[in-house]
Amino acid sequence: MIVRIMGEGQAKLADSHFAELNALDDELLAEMEAGDEEGFRRTLGSLLDAVRRLGTPLPDDALEPSELILPAPDASLDEVRQMLGDDGLIPG
Repeated sequence: MIVRIMGEGQAKLADSHFAELNALDDELLAEMEAGDEEGFRRTLGSLLDAVRRLGTPLPDDALEPSELILPAPDASLDEVRQMLGDDGLIPG
């Protein structure tokens, strides 16, 4: 799976990491619904760090279609709300 972090680039992740990312996404969604800004910041950072840690960065000139697009680390709670689908940032 190809994941893009807005403002940073793309990384290729094995499908086996989907469960870990989805768990963080569920936590992020709950914090957003509760209006927990501190929890939102912490979990968004953890989600993005997991992509960086687990993924293999693609070259800057690679333009692969991204299966997931995640917000930039400094995205506001409202900006991320606008990106959300019914399942959060990560479908499923």
